[in-house]
Amino acid sequence: MLTLDRQTSALLLIDFQARLMPAIADGAAAVANARRLLDAAMMFDVPALITEENPAGLGATAPELAGAGVPVFHKMSFDACRMPDFRAALPERRDLVVAGCETQCLRLTDRARADRRRPARLSRSRCRRLAARGKQGDGNPPP
Repeated sequence: MLTLDRQTSALLLIDFQARLMPAIADGAAAVANARRLLDAAMMFDVPALITEENPAGLGATAPELAGAGVPVFHKMSFDACRMPDFRAALPERRDLVVAGCETQCLRLTDRARADRRRPARLSRSRCRRLAARGKQGDGNPPP
């Protein structure tokens, strides 16, 4: 069984944005699951980071996740790793727990793991919301 150590883990919540969530299958459930992860992280003092892609177009982070005192990283790319300050914004921990509602987070996770030479753990509810509809956020079928 996989166990995570609160001393070596960090949480990354990718693009749970208010205007995006209605387009996601089971969007409310995805946000609720992300909130559970965030609550657990806060309970165990695990650092967290939330990303927002193009907040002017897709809105701010869903209200259920906003206001928890977690830093928000703004990006203008599906892949946050392409943004110059993203790696510096990630908490300096060995393990990265990643949750998102778009398949692009898989690319982000792989790159973050490879670039930082650390394991990335995907939450079970991670990126299947748009994948369940057979497309990525860009409208293309998943790889």
